[in-house]
Amino acid sequence: MTDSVAVTSDKRERLTESARALLHEQGVQRTTLAEVAERAGIPAGNVYYYFKTKDELVAAVVDGYVQQARELLKSLERHRSPQGRLKAFLRSWEEIDDDVARHGCPIGSLCAELSKRDDGLDGKASEVFALVIDWAEEQFRELGKRDARDLAVALFGAVEGAALLSNTLHDAELMVRQTRRLERWIDSLA
Repeated sequence: MTDSVAVTSDKRERLTESARALLHEQGVQRTTLAEVAERAGIPAGNVYYYFKTKDELVAAVVDGYVQQARELLKSLERHRSPQGRLKAFLRSWEEIDDDVARHGCPIGSLCAELSKRDDGLDGKASEVFALVIDWAEEQFRELGKRDARDLAVALFGAVEGAALLSNTLHDAELMVRQTRRLERWIDSLA
């Protein structure tokens, strides 16, 4: 890789990471490209070299979330049983409980905001949810559950609901308590 390609890639990544943080903290509507550039330490005019529009930048953030979800789900395969994988998925939420209490679920908040639009970003954002629900369905199917899809939706809905309540009530411990309750539910199903 040449130095100019590395610099371009680095700046693009910095802009995407800055946007990711700002979108989580204040939402798409309130986030400006100038704020993203400032946080990334890049002159505001240079943003357009990497992203022609704010929507392109938001799409890059969503793509990052899809990739992150794939990596998380792949890492959970180290657990031998579907029960263990589902519980490890829940424990991953405990790692971000303080952030969720402050700003909500990063993906859920973004999906909720983008779902009000009709420009393609709404469907793109839902890819993350679909990926996780499909994965959870497979885990429940491996547990021998005929209603695996419904159980996957119930699990993910409960997690997202806990994230919403944790954020609304500014209570990180609520997220932890709910994920532990869901772990016991998974044990009861296995």
